[in-house]
Amino acid sequence: MNPTPPADGPTKGRNGAPARRPAGESSALTVGRPIASPPALIGSPRPSLSYLAISYLLVFPIFRWFLRGRTEGNANVPTQGALVVVANHGSHLDPPLLGHALGRPVAFMAKEELFRIPLLGPIIRACGAYPVARGASDRDAIRVACQRLAEGWATGVFLDGTRQRNGRVNAPLHGAALLAARCGAPLLPVAILNSHRALGPEQSRLRLVPVHIRIGDPIPPPASRRREDLESTTRACQEAINRLIDEGLIAPPGRLAPARGQTALPPRP
Repeated sequence: MNPTPPADGPTKGRNGAPARRPAGESSALTVGRPIASPPALIGSPRPSLSYLAISYLLVFPIFRWFLRGRTEGNANVPTQGALVVVANHGSHLDPPLLGHALGRPVAFMAKEELFRIPLLGPIIRACGAYPVARGASDRDAIRVACQRLAEGWATGVFLDGTRQRNGRVNAPLHGAALLAARCGAPLLPVAILNSHRALGPEQSRLRLVPVHIRIGDPIPPPASRRREDLESTTRACQEAINRLIDEGLIAPPGRLAPARGQTALPPRP
């Protein structure tokens, strides 16, 4: 028999009485198959000196000055505990921009070969990236990602898996929802606006257009690992991200927001 109580049932304390939930912990974090400790109780790892140096000496100038970066919705980011960050993907700029804009390190999967490059390897490892062998199964990738979540990391997942020419979520995969269901971690939808125009899949040069990041409300993990639950949560993430994109660029303080759907450049044909 399974000793774990149902996700929606009360947890018993040592004296048989219902255990009190720690202040600020959401019941959504206990849905699905939880990891060893409740995600809300796990402290997030402290950023390394290498991470801070890269974030503030390299990513900050590019994002804030050259790309005129803005963020919105930072109050929605849980500062502690396991978190699955789901986002659209339009550029190689997206991983470092996400980690910098969210205010806490975000771990991403990276090809194992990148860690063998003398200078690049130590840098991306210091930034929280973790290696996945070429040809590794989805199960292996999920297992490694769950280990990161168990350590309190925010783990980043691009829903489409690959960069999209239009910068939207078009054909989302179920990997993020499965990861959240296995580890009992909430999902945080994040929209990256205009990165596909700054350095898209078909570009070799950086274009100095505004790149903004808008953060949505956390979404509870799927109730189970059944296909219908994974599809429902994945669809909720897709709709949330595309809705954040459709709000347009973030207006400077004291100014009206841009018209719905407005971007820095006209849409590509």
